[in-house]
Amino acid sequence: MATLQAARAKALGLPVASAKSWGLNRAIYYAAAKRGFKGGKGPAKPKKYTASFGEFYLGDDKAFQIKAGRVTLFTIGGEIQRPEDFRRQIEQRFAGTFKDAWAEALRIVMAVPKPVLEAQQQFYMQLYRPRRDVLAAKWTERAAKRQE
Repeated sequence: MATLQAARAKALGLPVASAKSWGLNRAIYYAAAKRGFKGGKGPAKPKKYTASFGEFYLGDDKAFQIKAGRVTLFTIGGEIQRPEDFRRQIEQRFAGTFKDAWAEALRIVMAVPKPVLEAQQQFYMQLYRPRRDVLAAKWTERAAKRQE
């Protein structure tokens, strides 16, 4: 989810650092949604970035953002999803094959009409859901071969 969401954000114009933050943010959000949300009375604002905290829309999909200098990063539960978090939590799972997976993810999302990328439900139903199992198996196999 994180890789395709990051590629989606990049295809819709976000710089790579922001796109990776978006991808990790959406993966966390959808994992929490799957388990059933628990907790607060609204978004938790990271204390240091309260002044730059706000809503961000990627098409019809909403997340909370902060500005860290000139970079837009995304936050959930008061935690900022930074590009280094994406590297640690997502890229490392690819065992050195992330560059290929990223290129493939970008090719996939760039081949889809922009309105599909902009619509959260259409992105899920038309792009993510039909490919998730195939891509996960393919990328896992590629990483396993690399580790041999």
